[in-house]
Order: sequence, then C-alpha cells, then structure tokens
Amino acid sequence: MTAPLTIQVVSDGRAGIENQALGLAEAVQRLTPAEILVKRIRWRSAFDKLPSALKAPWMLDPSSDPVFPAEGEPWPDLWIATGRAALPLSAAVRARSGGRTFVVQTQDPRWKTDAYDLVVAPAHDNVAGPNVLSITGSPHRVTRTRLAEGATAFGAALSPLPRPRVAALVGGRSMAFDLTEGHAAELADRIADAVSAAGGSLMLTFSRRTPGPARQVMTARLAGLPGMIWDGTGPNPYFAFLHYADHVLVTEDSANMAAEAASTGRPVHILPMIPLKPGGKFARLHADLRERGAARPFDGTLQAWSYEPLSETDRAAEAVLLAREARRAG
Repeated sequence: MTAPLTIQVVSDGRAGIENQALGLAEAVQRLTPAEILVKRIRWRSAFDKLPSALKAPWMLDPSSDPVFPAEGEPWPDLWIATGRAALPLSAAVRARSGGRTFVVQTQDPRWKTDAYDLVVAPAHDNVAGPNVLSITGSPHRVTRTRLAEGATAFGAALSPLPRPRVAALVGGRSMAFDLTEGHAAELADRIADAVSAAGGSLMLTFSRRTPGPARQVMTARLAGLPGMIWDGTGPNPYFAFLHYADHVLVTEDSANMAAEAASTGRPVHILPMIPLKPGGKFARLHADLRERGAARPFDGTLQAWSYEPLSETDRAAEAVLLAREARRAG
C-alpha cells in the first residue's frame, strides 16, 4: 500500500492566516490519505520587518516550531504555507529538499512568485504566472461536515430560534475600511429592522478587528432580538452560526468570511463599511461573488435566493495533487 502523504502546514499562527493553509491541507486529505503536521513560526523581533529576500532561517525566534527535518529524517511530501512570514522558508524548502517536497504558497506572495511549485491565490489579487491557480476567495476550513460537527454544542440554543435565522459576521478596521461607532449603530438599526420585519432571529459574531465602541453599540442595539450574540468567551459558535443560518450578513472588509459564507449555499448579503481605499481587490471579490450568484449588497431586506455553493478549496486541492503528480511524472 502507498504510504500516506505527509503535509506540513506553516504560518505565523494567526487563525485567519493558518486556516487558509490548514483548510487546503484538509481538502487534500479528503482526497487521499495524508498526515497533517501544523507548524507555527515567528521571526526574532530584530529581523521581523526585514524584506523576505534578506531573511534566513537562523533569524527565526526560538519559540518557532522546527520546520526543517532533522538529519536522517525525510522531507514532507507537501509543504502548504500562508502569509508573509512563511515566504523565505517556503523558498528555502523548495531549494533544500531537491524537489522532494512540493511547495504550495497560498495568498499573493508579492515576492518571487516563481519560487514555489504552486501558488493558490485569490482571483481578486490579480496574480498571474504559469504556477498560479486563481480561486474565488481563499482556501478555508468550512465544510458541511465541519459545520454540522460545530453545531452540535449549540443545537439546544440555536435550533429553536425563529426563522429566518440570520448570521451576522462583523469585521472591523483595516487598511481599506473603517467601522466607526456611528456607522456601526446605523448597521445595527438596519439589521434589526430587517430581522424584525421577517420575524426571524439573529446570530451575531465579531472579529478580532472589531473596534470596542462598534462592538458595544451593535450589541446594545441588537440585544433585544431573539438569538445569540457571541461575546468572545467560551466555545466559538462560528461554525454553528453558519450551519443554522438561512441568511448570512458579512461586512465588506473580510474576504475570508465572504468566501466561507458563500460555501454554505445560503444568501450572502454584503454589509457596507466606510471605505478608506475605494475599489480595489474587495470590489473585485464582491463582483465575482455576485457573478456566481452567491452575494448581493444588503438592501435592508432578507430576500432569499439560491446558487451552487462555492467549492474552491476542494478545487484547489485537486489542482495541488495534479500538479504534484505532473512534476513527479515529468
């Protein structure tokens, strides 16, 4: 029998970054037997801001997981990494392993795109190259099985909620958008009006980037609706919210949450934020989701529609295995 593939997942450990590489690795594992090992790295503070071209493995912080095999140990079959921190390591692994490790980098590397065997990049980043696979959004861990598993702990609280059940995924300030207290209050009122008019319920969660005042005003204005507002303590109901949702509202600052919501097949309503850099990659992503029938701008109502759920992570996993086999055969 063929031994399972060994897959090393590498990132700086931030959940939104790590989940992209891990989601792709898990999708590969669904296609072929594989063992996944997660590695988290960080650079010493003195070297963290250096360009990738100037970084060397000895500059890693001692708290980092070891990413290179010890002498006599085999190289992993697949290396799947995400984020700027992993870039110089990905390039080094491809060179040092002598082709024994197939190196995959997700996101737009913005550095040496040809230094990796395959780049799985969001289509909205406009990355091009013979080794680039463009997908809608980014790889993620949302699957029907995981949603159902995640919902188990919250079934008693969420399944009795009146329908339509509305999951609201709220992000926060970034380089492209802002969420002020005043704008958050306006969004909360629009959401409350829509949920109340439909006789439904609300499942609300915030991201780590949600400013405190915005979180507080939205919580205060929406607390009277049937449903659940996660305050960040205890088990995370994110997967449960997506499982039980009839509609998903997503602030326009998060490509990850939009892609994850579109994988459910539920109507995805894009909530407007205050633009700091109009247009750009987020506008391209939302246009892509509209073309696929998955998302529309939130118009204050909970109109329902259907579409084929996105399965871009699975498509990327198939491409990884095909590209690896092609290189081995060539």
